[in-house]
Amino acid sequence: MTATPATDSTSTYPHVQLLINNTWRDALGGETIPVHNPATGQVIGSVAHARKADLDDALAAAAAGFERWRKTPAVERSRLMREASRLLRERADTIARLMTLEQGKPLAEARGETLFACDTIETFAEEGRRVYGRIVQPRAASVLQQVFKEPVGPVAAFTPWNFPVNQIVRKLSAALATGCSIIVKAPEETPASPAELLRCFVDAGIPPGVIGLVYGTPSEISEYLIPHPVIRKITFTGSTPVGKQLAALAGAHMKRATMELGGHAPVIVAEDADIGRAVKAMASGKFRNAGQVCISPTRFLVANSVRQAFIDGLVAATRALKVGNGLDNGVQVGPLANARRVSAMERITADAVAGGADIAAGGERIGSTGNFFAPTVIVNPSASSLVFNEEPFGPVAAVRGFDTLDEMIAEANRLPYGLAAYAFTSSLKSAQQLTENLQTGMLWINQPAMALPEMPFGGVKDSGHGSEGGPEALEAYLNTKSVSTLCV
Repeated sequence: MTATPATDSTSTYPHVQLLINNTWRDALGGETIPVHNPATGQVIGSVAHARKADLDDALAAAAAGFERWRKTPAVERSRLMREASRLLRERADTIARLMTLEQGKPLAEARGETLFACDTIETFAEEGRRVYGRIVQPRAASVLQQVFKEPVGPVAAFTPWNFPVNQIVRKLSAALATGCSIIVKAPEETPASPAELLRCFVDAGIPPGVIGLVYGTPSEISEYLIPHPVIRKITFTGSTPVGKQLAALAGAHMKRATMELGGHAPVIVAEDADIGRAVKAMASGKFRNAGQVCISPTRFLVANSVRQAFIDGLVAATRALKVGNGLDNGVQVGPLANARRVSAMERITADAVAGGADIAAGGERIGSTGNFFAPTVIVNPSASSLVFNEEPFGPVAAVRGFDTLDEMIAEANRLPYGLAAYAFTSSLKSAQQLTENLQTGMLWINQPAMALPEMPFGGVKDSGHGSEGGPEALEAYLNTKSVSTLCV
């Protein structure tokens, strides 16, 4: 398997600035961070590097913006969000190209991510109009008992590079829909597409200070924003170790936190599964975004009676994938986001082989330019192997055989992860058994992942807490106020 020739377009990539009080500006100190194209390794642009003085300006703007936005009627907030979505649809092709340049995913995936973000904005725009309080029947005459829902306050959001637009838009939309202002610390590796997302909101007419955008040293920014008295809630998507650190810091300052952390999604293929359906759904799901997806299927737990048929189908589908620069026609798998991910894939694969596993497809780096790693299928890794215990976050699938559904459920629940899971079965009884017993925040049965904005999105155990989808997502951005009035 070879990668298609790399195509570079440095002239189309901007210098990315900070957004503070609806003004696009460089950092006060003039510092910048280089941005690389993962398909070529070349520097294609730069992003402003915020320091504490910039963060102070962003915090002051967010505090003032919150006081204005919280008093803006929900119907007006909804209108502005819908206008931002309209602009995002118009600009989807331009934003998708920037995303592919900086992140590497195929252009079709980048465009799909951008358009899906529009659905998310529009869904939350409507949910924000349905944030209701309630009247509680009193126990005495002349008493009025009411429950109000109020925005929690300015939010600090920390987002990763794997989905530069969609990881932000869930947090941004929920905050705006409920009347909160928000400061987004977006990824320095992929800064341009988040900036263009927020530009749509500014151009739509969002008041100054309601949204802010900063880049810089992640630890410096999080350690300053989270304890700051202006910030009342944090939301983070990223690795479990970092999430635990930020959650602890938030807890020390009594800040509400939503955590969407790492996963290591099991895939259960029962003996009565439609193997063709399972292969088709999981091959596309596994290698989407080169496997750099928190809900990516990774641990394939297959009934021994159908194990070889599933492996044969998965290997054939894997070998047929076209790897290359995401801007090139027909490419299905782009580069990994950085060289660290390539090294991680090599380490995981070598460990599996050392433990007696077989490499049925891929298993090696492609070429010497860019961060390309061949889509890989590992067969029969040991239960103690890295690939069956650590989230690979790359284009690596591992398959083990089991005799019973109970064994597969036990293996799926063995790890501390609980973000997503998949299952394939034609038995309604088995589907119900899986629903009741799998320890996961999300379960897709007989289908690939459909992370729809109207459905909850979040994990359990070490995969985090809280939801970033559905009406449930709004609760973390709202305070509940109980008011009892004696009418005299």
